[in-house]
Amino acid sequence: MDEPDLFEANGDGDERTTRPLAVRMRPTSVDDVVGQSRVLGEGSPLRRLANPASASLTAPSSVILFGPPGVGKTTLATIVASQSGRVFEELSAVTSGVKDVRDVLDRARRRLVRDGRETVLFIDEVHRFSKSQQDALLPAVENRDVTFIGATTENPSFSVIKPLLSRSVVVKLEPLEPADLKTLVERAVASDHGLKNEVRITDDAVDEIVRLAGGDARKTLTILEAAAGAATGDQARRKGARRPIITADTVATVMDAATIRYDKDGDDHYDVISAFIKSMRGSDPDATVHYLARMIRAGEDPRFIARRIMIAAAEEVGMAAPQILQVTVAAAQAVALIGMPEARIILAEAAIAVATAPKSNASYNAINQALADVDSGAIGQVPAHLKNAPTKLMKEWGNHEGYRYAHDWPGAVAPQEYLPEELRGREYYHPNDRGYEREVGPRLERIRAILHGEDDGKPGR
Repeated sequence: MDEPDLFEANGDGDERTTRPLAVRMRPTSVDDVVGQSRVLGEGSPLRRLANPASASLTAPSSVILFGPPGVGKTTLATIVASQSGRVFEELSAVTSGVKDVRDVLDRARRRLVRDGRETVLFIDEVHRFSKSQQDALLPAVENRDVTFIGATTENPSFSVIKPLLSRSVVVKLEPLEPADLKTLVERAVASDHGLKNEVRITDDAVDEIVRLAGGDARKTLTILEAAAGAATGDQARRKGARRPIITADTVATVMDAATIRYDKDGDDHYDVISAFIKSMRGSDPDATVHYLARMIRAGEDPRFIARRIMIAAAEEVGMAAPQILQVTVAAAQAVALIGMPEARIILAEAAIAVATAPKSNASYNAINQALADVDSGAIGQVPAHLKNAPTKLMKEWGNHEGYRYAHDWPGAVAPQEYLPEELRGREYYHPNDRGYEREVGPRLERIRAILHGEDDGKPGR
């Protein structure tokens, strides 16, 4: 049975000119990679894997590349194989099954025994592999039959089985910085594998491409290629014009919306909503509406956003401005009735109301402390004078006896204990000095004194 040829990262011959610009510009060595300097330093796992002089036992046998699309996961895998002289085998978790995995592993073992040639097995979107498919990799990884490189956009802590994760080095790749993307554009315009300086590009156009790409190298080169095609077409229609030029307007004709990195089932969802909540808590309305805008543009469910705003009103604002909860409840109802796009205005109003309100987590702390007591068994009996007594027998038991009706006392506060005897004197709610709680604090201090018989409740004290 014939085996696949060694994968060549960029291909050869005239075929290169027909491939997408992003493929033609794919680097062939670690030193040519733009960005990701943090994980490609001397002695890093990827550099050790790519170095043909490195002994196999000094390099990891399994690497998981974790990062958003377009940051170089596939590129790095192909570089490791081609630069180190290993055979490159690739599977997609979307289309491959356990049989495909076993077939590749069998070829790799035969190749290793027969020729002494090692294999890089690259699995794209490894998070889509089932547990049984990932289990099938374990013996080969354990025995170093292959160098396994998995690529995933999902957090491997949740998407990769623990036995495989424990045998792997996880390399986290970040979106490319604007300076890196500009370098890619300039390199692609000038390269013989790219646009061969057959078009010019303005600085404004470069900035626009970088803005729209959102840290994605593949997206950057795709936009550039489309803009070059548009500029060349315009040139053909204008006889006598000089070398075609890509302007910001040219870019706008081929791309009208920036790439938003937001996976509603992954880390982006949790990271952005976390930042949104923390911005409301931190009283920063500008950051609040920024993260709100990112969620809206990414298609987040507006009802989910409204629920988080309601929770923040209770947890972060609380009794410092209790009316804010009413505002957010009304907003949630309005969002459900109206829907998008107008609901964005209601969400913004509610979120800004929470962000700009005085803050208190006293109610939040109070219920948590009370629950902790209940969970630990600090419950006690309800005091007899607070118990209900609808029957003669219950009255004979002493239920309700001695109860003082609050409205019969000055200020509607009667001197009596409400907590169980075992918890007498326990205080859960501690108002702060912000917003409405500034008024609640002194009043509550006197109420507690009256309840415990330390104040007679008469005016003047």
